[in-house]
Amino acid sequence: MAFASENKEMKELRWAAQELRYANLGDARRNKRLVKIVEDLAAQPNESIPTACGNWAATKATYNLWKSPRIKPDDIRLSHQISTVERSQEHSVVLAIQDTTDLNFTHHPSKKGMGPISSKPMVTGLKVHSVLAVSTLGVPLGVLHQQVWARNPQEVGKRHTRRQRQTADKESQCWLSASVATELALPEDIEVVTIADREADIYDLFAMTRQRRSHLLIRGTHNRRVDHQAKYLHASIEQAPVAGLVTITVPRNGQRPQRQATLTVRFATLEIQPPRHHLQRAKLSPVTLQVVLATESHPPKDTTPICWLLLTTLPVNSFDEAVQCIRWYSFRWLIERYHYVLKSGCHLEQLQLETRERIECALATYSIVAWRLLWLTYQARSSPDTPCDTVLQTHEWQALYCTIHSQPIPPQQPPSLRQAVGWIAQLGGFLGRKHDGEPGVKTIWRGWQRLQDIAATWQLLHS
Repeated sequence: MAFASENKEMKELRWAAQELRYANLGDARRNKRLVKIVEDLAAQPNESIPTACGNWAATKATYNLWKSPRIKPDDIRLSHQISTVERSQEHSVVLAIQDTTDLNFTHHPSKKGMGPISSKPMVTGLKVHSVLAVSTLGVPLGVLHQQVWARNPQEVGKRHTRRQRQTADKESQCWLSASVATELALPEDIEVVTIADREADIYDLFAMTRQRRSHLLIRGTHNRRVDHQAKYLHASIEQAPVAGLVTITVPRNGQRPQRQATLTVRFATLEIQPPRHHLQRAKLSPVTLQVVLATESHPPKDTTPICWLLLTTLPVNSFDEAVQCIRWYSFRWLIERYHYVLKSGCHLEQLQLETRERIECALATYSIVAWRLLWLTYQARSSPDTPCDTVLQTHEWQALYCTIHSQPIPPQQPPSLRQAVGWIAQLGGFLGRKHDGEPGVKTIWRGWQRLQDIAATWQLLHS
């Protein structure tokens, strides 16, 4: 009975209060303020801070929280990370997807603590490296780790000296550090698969010690030496026999529509040799990896064909296991969508904050908002028949239903989550035609903002 009562209480909590119930900012009032800030920003993610907060008192409280010397960005992230781990424990396998993005503040030259983000020293901002936990069905579970840094201007133009430096002294160390942080965050009984793009094709990442249930799935780029008669990786895997064909869905991107791609699959087990230029090559041993090559032979006109060379520590002894690696890697673009929501949906680069420290606190706060919007998008696809009241408050889904259907009285039972999210997207401009596919996160964040205004009016009239 106590467990049922606890579940009922958790369901009645607003989502931000539930997500941040482990917050510990040193004072109960700060914890409560953080929940209110996240709620306000999530309701109007692409508005300015004053507009989202609604009044000067709430706006001032938000800025005071972010500039407080007693609060660090990790203090804000911690509660969400704990909630992310709890969601991860419902899955036997979790995909930990890594990527790096830039926050460009060149248009705000007065900001303190920025660094160059390109080869041009005048282009300044911050580097952000995130780890997004994702289920094997492609549902974002939350942010497990986030690292922020500003480049040293004196390091610009020294790319040609990278081979003379240890990995620990280079930016590429962030991939290794994030992998370790992921293992420390998740329980050992969860199998975790670190997924990353070609920037993570680092020998030290493959050679580092990992926990027993921790694996790597990295898109390769370097043509490394291997123990094969062809001598090099690319030629060796191309000589492997064709294992079969698999069709995957390539999501729409900008003006490019969603499409189906048929890939030819090859796989082999190869021993990767240490790089000849590695400073500690004499102390290193070869690393055995499974290599999967997925290539598209007949792409649509004016479309770059897919060619994925995947290096993994997962067992790949059959065509089905190779296909599983390809499907899991296809979820890697979710972290690009997450960074897209942060920058385009939450307008993080437009924040009028003076220092790096305050920007980092704002980033930690908006990271929760961005995850929530992304989760809502893909949870509706993964669990379409779930009642929408697991996500929406009663007044939210009632106001949504009556607005969409132009009816004054809502039904007794809540609609499904898929229906509700489709209606939210409709408020954001989604047309819902047969060829439009599922609504994307952009129309959902636009519709979510409209829904909050409609629901507030509904609640006032039906109080």
